[in-house]
Amino acid sequence: MQKLTKSEEEIMLILWDLKQAFVKDIIEQMPEPKPHYNTVSTIIKILQDKGFVQYEAFGKTYRYFPVVRKEQYSISSVQNFLTGYFNGSAKQLVSFFVKEKDISVEELEKLVEELKSNRDKA
Repeated sequence: MQKLTKSEEEIMLILWDLKQAFVKDIIEQMPEPKPHYNTVSTIIKILQDKGFVQYEAFGKTYRYFPVVRKEQYSISSVQNFLTGYFNGSAKQLVSFFVKEKDISVEELEKLVEELKSNRDKA
């Protein structure tokens, strides 16, 4: 799956939240200073080309909707992050956070219990 730029990801987060939207709806959800209509429209066109977004036509207006689920992109992003920074090792990632963020033993135990519970449900 292709990686998104920060601007593309910002728009996708809005579309995932709204489920479907016109460009004006997306702009309304963006923080100040709001980007120009043409800027958002161009980014959405790029997202279409990357296969993340499709549209329904209403005359000359288009309503956009995501075709890649947020969960799909999240999994791909985490895998890329693990590969790029931690040699694909979740153990190295957890070790990093333990060292850098001073995670307590209790927090680690809770995490292990949650992981066991999720694995048992699968």
